Amino acid sequence: MKYCERCLQPDTRPNAQFTEAGICPACHYFDQLQHVDWQERYEIFEDLLRRYPRKSSQQFDCIIGVSGGKDSTRQALWIREKLGLKPLLACLTYPPQQVTQRGVDNISSLIELGFDVVISAPAPGIWQRSMKEAFLKFTNWARSTELALFSAVPQLAIRYDIPLILWGENPGLQLGDLKTLGNTGYDGNNLRFMNTLSGGSQDWMLEAGFHPKELLPYRYPDPSEFDQAGLQIVYLGWFLGDWSLINNAMYSGLNGLAYRTDSAKNTGDLLGVTSLDEDWVTLNQMIKYYKFGFGRATDYVNEEIRLGRISRDQGIALVEEYDGCCSEEYIESFCHYIGIALEQFWQQVHANVNKDLFEIGADKIIQRRYRVGLGL
Repeated sequence: MKYCERCLQPDTRPNAQFTEAGICPACHYFDQLQHVDWQERYEIFEDLLRRYPRKSSQQFDCIIGVSGGKDSTRQALWIREKLGLKPLLACLTYPPQQVTQRGVDNISSLIELGFDVVISAPAPGIWQRSMKEAFLKFTNWARSTELALFSAVPQLAIRYDIPLILWGENPGLQLGDLKTLGNTGYDGNNLRFMNTLSGGSQDWMLEAGFHPKELLPYRYPDPSEFDQAGLQIVYLGWFLGDWSLINNAMYSGLNGLAYRTDSAKNTGDLLGVTSLDEDWVTLNQMIKYYKFGFGRATDYVNEEIRLGRISRDQGIALVEEYDGCCSEEYIESFCHYIGIALEQFWQQVHANVNKDLFEIGADKIIQRRYRVGLGL
């Protein structure tokens, strides 16, 4: 395990590849941003939009996937207020046991702001079963649900005949998931190769006994369907020079977005502005930390280091304090939902801890083998 020479990105992030100088893809991209002509990029975006004029049969100029969070709220407002376009907002909602009241309120806020929102809700029984199967097989309950979340937008784009899909950040450039890189910095049609989706074959779900018809919401359209519908995913973050986790949160907060009120010790979320529509993502971030050696706090800290708002040493202290934090309450409610005992949850997690990075003591406490910022 090695760390980026500038931020606290470890080389254990899936699909990441450091430069010979030991710089992570996200820091390398940030360096390039310092020389960007943002007016030129805006003009590129205007030219791109002209290639996707609204058809006479269409009511909308584009489609944007939303959760009611900071990124989707900012995208929707910027597209409408800055460019005068009419977007259709597509939201795949969680079942009642999972969605937070805060998430419901944030979607309601978007509707109250005058946006058209289509809400998709996969069958809750299939959702629950697939979540349990994914946790027991991969120790990643979101393996199935993220398929539905990512698939909903292109599925609806095809159904509503809206070829232009606007996405947020480019995971290849801004996070380091290099398999998602397309022909340009804004081309998102290779999103299907991101770590979340690339292992997203439904084979394991079929083997678990699900019927193909039950899995329609979990099916990401294949390339031929993209071509037939003329779909183009565009990373909007590539065109915005001030696109960042905190800037998006402030912009959206000024327009009615409700934040978390829980402590970072319970969530690992330093500012309470991410994954606002549900809480179980917190325990998935904890599990990711035990698998790869980084969690949500690392993502916050890396951005702040690049922007010069904190030092690397300050970042190390924050990561040591908050990465992998998760309230026992969230874990218990998740176990109750999928129908397993708390002991079974921890047995599953312990069996999948990366033993190169962590050790499990006799008291079952998981401790780092590596030093944050230095690695192994």
